[in-house]
Parts: sequence; structure tokens; C-alpha cells
Amino acid sequence: MTTVRREAFGRMPPEEGGGEVEKFVLQSDSVRVEILSFGCIIATLETKDRDGQFSDIVLGFDTLEGYTRKHPFFGAVVGRVANRIAKGRFSLDGKEYQLFINNGPNSLHGGAKGFDKVLWSPQLLPNGVRFFRLSPDGEEGYPGDLKVWVTYTLSGRELAINYQAQTSKTTPISLTNHSYFNLAGQGSRDVYDHQISIEADSYLPVDDTKIPTGEVAAVQGTAFDLRQPVELGKHLQKFHLDGFDHNFCLHQGQDRRLVARVFHPPSGRTMEVHTTQPGVQFYTGNNLDGSLKGKGAATYPKHSALCLETQNWPDAVNKAHFPNVLLHPGEEYNHTTWLVFNTA
Repeated sequence: MTTVRREAFGRMPPEEGGGEVEKFVLQSDSVRVEILSFGCIIATLETKDRDGQFSDIVLGFDTLEGYTRKHPFFGAVVGRVANRIAKGRFSLDGKEYQLFINNGPNSLHGGAKGFDKVLWSPQLLPNGVRFFRLSPDGEEGYPGDLKVWVTYTLSGRELAINYQAQTSKTTPISLTNHSYFNLAGQGSRDVYDHQISIEADSYLPVDDTKIPTGEVAAVQGTAFDLRQPVELGKHLQKFHLDGFDHNFCLHQGQDRRLVARVFHPPSGRTMEVHTTQPGVQFYTGNNLDGSLKGKGAATYPKHSALCLETQNWPDAVNKAHFPNVLLHPGEEYNHTTWLVFNTA
């Protein structure tokens, strides 16, 4: 049985239109999640440890002000295109499009004001909440009026996030949720004691600006072979890695499949990621530097969380051999990711 309630969370600054931001609390016996109408942000996600104690396992802020200031996309839905587009450029039907450059020489997570920085219109559901917005033609340089629905539903131990979209002109689209997880509880120092596995036989090597080179490389015999669980800290040490920020190529198909599992032995918490998406960006919070004050005055140093962003492959709009990232008029974009929480 899931309960759903809504409450006020804050007001947007006057220069941002001053709209009311609401918080939606979804609660089952084993999971409690708070989602904001600003950026569709997962602000709190509490799950039980093996002793039945709840802890909040996502990074974020106590107030709206934290989320309206610059931050690394904590908990937000990012789009129109998640991840990086090389030089913020692509061509469609013979026309060149130029996006905002906000990540070295590239465009990241939708540009200057992506889906994470806007108010969405909420609709209550019996076991969740659905958010809607119209991204107008030309917003952040992207073509087409894009109607987008993001639906969060909670049943028992499972949080589902469904993304749907329709467009008036052909446009690239790849949506994801950018939650930062620490199964020891947010504010814990690092995720080195987390065990992770990712069901991927290949990954995308990147250049020094984090754009895929175009090669689809086998994980076999490399640091990227996470098909069997590894303890993160030891694994990074063994391979002299600064961290992960890479796309893992998932088995293609529209069906739900288990793609990643995280286990935190001290608390017993586990998180499984299931999705219909073709890729998952595994990111170990390499750019966190302790400068942001998070919930309960926690600071978030490097490697204090990990992200498993289910999405299309980065820069797919410029790489014909990557999975199709284009949505055409008359079609529907429809993907779902499920987070399943347990204890072991």
C-alpha cells in the first residue's frame, strides 16, 4: 500500500517567475521518497537497512534555495538530452543546430537551463505523481515542441520512473534521473565499501573531454568488467582509476532487464537497477569536492556517492552506429527505469 501526499516546498525566486514548488511524498512499508515539482527532483529517498532502520540514501539539499543555485544535478531529471553532445552541435535534415556549451567544449544535460531547472505541472496518482511540461521549439537550441511526461510510482520496494514524450519536429531526446546514491546514508564519507556489478559486455572509451571516441570496446580483461561484483574502493586502487564516468552498453531491446546491482555490506542495503534503456552512465562523483552544504549540513567530498544514469549513449546524435536517439513526429518516446531496494 502506497500513500501519496503533497505539501508546499518553497517559491521560485521572482526573477524565475516566482512559481510555487511542491513536494510529493510517496511512502510504502519499506521505501519513502520525496519528489519536487522543480526539476522532478528526488530530494529524499529513505530505505531500510537489515535492522529495519530507515536512512536517506540520496544526496541533496534541505531547501529549495540549494536546488535553484548551481549544483551537480542532484536527483534531477535531465534533458532534453542527458549526457554530452560533442561541441554542442548536430545536424538534422541538412540543418545545423548549435546548443549551449556548458561542459568544457561540449553541451551537457540539456544546456544552460535544462529540464532540471524548470517547474513541472504535477498530477497526483493513486501510487505516485506524474509531471508534465512542454519544452517549446528552439528551447536551448533544440528543434520541435516537445511534450514530456515523467511519472514516479512506488509499489512496495520498487520505485518506477517512466518517461514519455511526443514532438512536433524531429529531435534528439534522452532522459534520465541524476540521483547520487550512498547506501550507507547521505553524508557518509565515500562509497568505497559498496559492491557494484553492471550487466554489460562493452563500454564506450572517451576522449579527454569525456566524449565517446566512437569505439565500442569489450569490457573483458579491463577495469570496466563489472559483470561480477567488485568492491569499489579496492577496484579503483587496483586499476589506478580516478573514478568512473562512462557509458556501459546494455543488451538492446525494449524489455525490462536487470542492468546493475549495488550492495552495501555494513548496512545490508541493496539497490537493483532495471531498465528499458540502451545504456547506463556509471559515475562515481569524481567532481564532488566538499564545497556544497547538503542535507543536515553534510558535505559531499569526492567519491561520496555514485550515479547509475540509465539513458541513451552519449553523443549518439553524432554517431550513426550508436542506438537511435531521434524522436519523429507521430512517434512516442517511452522508457522506464525501476529501482528495487532490498536488504541482504
